[in-house]
Amino acid sequence: MQNKLTLHLVSEATGQTLDSVARACIAQFPNTDVRLRHWNLIRTQIQLRRVLRNIALDRGPVMSSLTDPTLQADMEAGCASMQVRLLDVLDNALHFLTEETGEAATRHPGGQYIMDENYYQRIEAMHYVLAHDDGQETKGLDNADVILVGVSRVSKTPTCFYLANRGIKAANVPLVMGLEPPAPLFTTKRPVIGLTIDPERLIEIRRNRLSQMMPSRRQAASAADYAYVDLEKVQEELHWARRLCRRHNWPVIDVTRRSIEETSAAILDIVDMNN
Repeated sequence: MQNKLTLHLVSEATGQTLDSVARACIAQFPNTDVRLRHWNLIRTQIQLRRVLRNIALDRGPVMSSLTDPTLQADMEAGCASMQVRLLDVLDNALHFLTEETGEAATRHPGGQYIMDENYYQRIEAMHYVLAHDDGQETKGLDNADVILVGVSRVSKTPTCFYLANRGIKAANVPLVMGLEPPAPLFTTKRPVIGLTIDPERLIEIRRNRLSQMMPSRRQAASAADYAYVDLEKVQEELHWARRLCRRHNWPVIDVTRRSIEETSAAILDIVDMNN
């Protein structure tokens, strides 16, 4: 039987950083059912008092990323009065960097979300991914930071969108056995990376995809649909794609046991080695 825990996340900004830290830590405790309660954009004492009242009604430990010293002190006092444990996830890091840089932290809420050059770079990368998804536009491949290739349903598109959020312009081109890939793929100077996957896992993903299609489509299943999830055909398809990548010296990443984040990290390592 799992332990149960309510974990309150209190942030002055969107709460994305705090949520990521909390989820990364929660993953290490599989025997505990953790329910997250998010309290974002908390920038006034009135808002903080409302949060503290809700914590009192649904008691549980608190992780905070408040940077305003007054709010931080009020949060500490409120949690202490309720005998609720509080962890400020930014405080130690800010003290550490203050000592290393000799510069006092500005304590500006949501400082990582300013519209600077990196922000516009991410927006530009997102527009690029939308325009170059699934081989839609191959003339602009030389403008990519990286090009992903692979058979259908090896997570090319979600990986490209994740990379775009990191400011990386990623194009993806599907590899279809029996069809010649677009010519610009063989002449581009940009890094091309193949994605592959275990055939049985790919069949599972493809079957789920087919089941989500309209009922009329499922009832009129075609020979192509059967080939799409036939083990022998899928193995042949994956082997063909691997041979193509090998022939053109394109590195290949197996995504079978990788999350999108892990796949993206491996891609960025390869891109860095090519720069």
